[in-house]
Amino acid sequence: MAFDFKKEYKAFYMPGSEPEIVTVPRANYIAVRGIGDPNEEGGAYQRAIGVLYAVAYTLKMSCRTEHQIEGFFDYVVPPLEGFWWQEGVDGFDYSDKSSFHWISVIRLPDFITEADLAWAVKTASGKKKLDCSAAEFLRVDEGLCVQLLHTGPFDDESASVARMDAFIQANGYVNDLTRERLHHEIYLSDARKVAPEKWKTVIRHPIKKI
Repeated sequence: MAFDFKKEYKAFYMPGSEPEIVTVPRANYIAVRGIGDPNEEGGAYQRAIGVLYAVAYTLKMSCRTEHQIEGFFDYVVPPLEGFWWQEGVDGFDYSDKSSFHWISVIRLPDFITEADLAWAVKTASGKKKLDCSAAEFLRVDEGLCVQLLHTGPFDDESASVARMDAFIQANGYVNDLTRERLHHEIYLSDARKVAPEKWKTVIRHPIKKI
């Protein structure tokens, strides 16, 4: 049976609807960086997602190629994730999505190296006739965080974030959002197939003890 990150690491991929504090271990990702409205048809964000999945599935299917990855085992490609921020904004201004900065990512199994990713970028670019050169190897050590499962449209996330903020304040913590520690989302629903009111998104913020 293929290794499934969501099932094996439920604490980080399947939290409850109430805020909780977790310590997130270091993880490796395929990443594409950009700026702009994620809803723009054919825009930078949607192109980035195409690159991420092209590279992710090239790595997953590498066992059928001459590129044999040491320690490889079969796995389910993890869900799409994203790190987000806006310059000069406390929180998010959803009325100005064009100013969103984002790092779109898909988690990698630990056995995949930077050299393996470079091979996948080159291979996917050739086979898919798609420029995948923007994909990079990203290592993130999130550490101490607060998280919850948000259900509903992305534009309604502020209510969930407010609950997270109240929870950490009551427990002696404050947000520790910086350029290195970012607002993090994990997308558990396929927005193309699920109604917005049923979208499920893990929201995670870095925190520190007061």
